[in-house]
Parts: sequence; C-alpha cells; structure tokens
Amino acid sequence: MLTVAIDEPRILSIEVSDDRISAELADGRTISVPLAWSWRLSDATPAQRANYEIIGTGEGVHWPDIDEDLSARGMLQGIPARLPSAQKEPRRTKRRSSSNNRRKPAGREDHNLDSGR
Repeated sequence: MLTVAIDEPRILSIEVSDDRISAELADGRTISVPLAWSWRLSDATPAQRANYEIIGTGEGVHWPDIDEDLSARGMLQGIPARLPSAQKEPRRTKRRSSSNNRRKPAGREDHNLDSGR
C-alpha cells in the first residue's frame, strides 16, 4: 500500500471580519492576514464576503461575487493581492541631477579664474 503525505496547507473554513481574514487549516492551525491585503474583500459587502467557495481540497478560497481568490499558501507566505495596474500608486523615481544642472547658491556666480592673463 502506498501512502503519500500531503504537506500542502488546506483550508477547512474561512471568516472575514472588519479587519482580518482568518482561515482554519486542516492541520489544526488558524491563520489570519489583514483584510487590507485583499482590496476586493475590503470593498465588498458583508453578503459578498459571506458567499465563498473552498477551492479543490482546500488549496484556496474563491468569492464569486467579487471574483477574488486567496490561497492557503499565499496567506502563509504573506503575499497580499495586487492592485490592478490602473489603480496602482504612481511610482516615485529619484531625480538624477547632473553636475551641469545643479543649482548654485544665491548670490554666487561663476567666475572664470583664468581671465586670460
């Protein structure tokens, strides 16, 4: 007889509160992540949050009303949902300044030290 140990985390149940997403795992652990990690669940109504399906044998959870999926592995590894590119915050880039474009302190002027003498 062949016995295979499954070490993948499996979700048995899920609960979404006003600030957390908590999952009860098959191995007895309960894990939770901030609700803010799922912008779709954060914006969902209580009825939408309550309407979910366990995916497969517990690999994850799907909320059909808001098209959101969370995996047990993602929750354990601390991977928040990404915002769509249109809603991402603008990236801030560092300005590169060249020595020719630096501002000079007020009251100072460039003087040619070699005045042609």
